[in-house]
This record gives sequence, C-alpha cells and structure tokens, in this order.
Amino acid sequence: SAREWAVLEPLLARPGMVLSRSQLEEKLYGWRDDISSNAVEVYIHGLRKKLGAELIQTVRGLGYLVPRQ
Repeated sequence: SAREWAVLEPLLARPGMVLSRSQLEEKLYGWRDDISSNAVEVYIHGLRKKLGAELIQTVRGLGYLVPRQ
C-alpha cells in the first residue's frame, strides 16, 4: 500500500541508519507534534509479514533500520 511504502522508502534510502518512530510518522502523515499512534508499528508488522522479518530490524528504544547488504 502507499502508506506501507511511506514507511519503507525512508528505511531503504538509508540502510544501516536508525530512524525513529516519530521520523517515520512524519514521513507517513507529515506530523511534527507528539501525537500518540501505533500506525508505524502496524505498518512495520505488515511489511515484515510480506517481505520477511529480517528486512526491518527493531533497535529497542531508538527505532527501526534496514541492515546494510
């Protein structure tokens, strides 16, 4: 979906770099405020089911990353 791509694209553009949930929300919605949402987690879960769990890694307390190949 377009929203899944909005979450995945910035991760793929910066392999090895951790992006926070708030950075991904900004890409997804254009939010800059601290609005509580679990949408990023939901889209990450869906992407992992479709593309494989190893593609997107969680860095606890920091965010998500796509490892360098």
